[in-house]
Amino acid sequence: MRADACAVTEGTLLGGRVRYAQPARGFRSGIEPVLLAAFVAARDGERVLEAGSGAGAGLLCLAARVPGVIGVGVERDPTLAALAAANAAANGFHRLTFHAADMLADGPEGPFDHAMANPPYHRPGGTASSDAAREAAKRAAPGGIGAWAAALARRLRPRGSVSLVLSAPGVPEALEALTKAGIGSPTVLPLWPRAGAPARLVLLRGTRGGRAAFTLHPGLILHRPDGRFTEAAEAALRGGAAVA
Repeated sequence: MRADACAVTEGTLLGGRVRYAQPARGFRSGIEPVLLAAFVAARDGERVLEAGSGAGAGLLCLAARVPGVIGVGVERDPTLAALAAANAAANGFHRLTFHAADMLADGPEGPFDHAMANPPYHRPGGTASSDAAREAAKRAAPGGIGAWAAALARRLRPRGSVSLVLSAPGVPEALEALTKAGIGSPTVLPLWPRAGAPARLVLLRGTRGGRAAFTLHPGLILHRPDGRFTEAAEAALRGGAAVA
């Protein structure tokens, strides 16, 4: 499947615990899906939906941390969905399945205990990427976060959670969209590039039907002054530790 579908590179996630193949060109995974997986409050036996799962990095990392989790990934690119399924099989994660579908138009029905996504967050009107796959994965359509929030929320059980990784400027719009979709009790965890620097990305979690007050966590500092990851970042990115 991999050789016929696209050229791939073979690598690992979580310090070598997870084998991971991804396309050699185009959109490639960064640290976002790894940190997103660390933020999902899943437990053994619970069902987790990931929208826009790509080559499967998010659910693969979650399954490594919570071995009994049942994960369903939805990816509109059939080649990536097939690659994600192959990655799950290569790691022995037989409770993970991946489907080629547009989450906003169809996709699996719930209920799920948790949903997670790294939705497109580059603002409309910016400089487009020369790579079509990267552009599609990163460029947000006007009002797009509202569609993502509604699609995820309606597949959740009551008190189920939605976890997102977003650009910091997109937080107000995302909070409004989640509220309209019936997702409350918002929790935000900033991802600081280094101490004293503004956060570029955040992790955002909410609960279907939640009524608790807004919570702002101290956040996670990613890099030391010398550019290396901090101990806390290493624990999540290499050791598979949960955050918040």
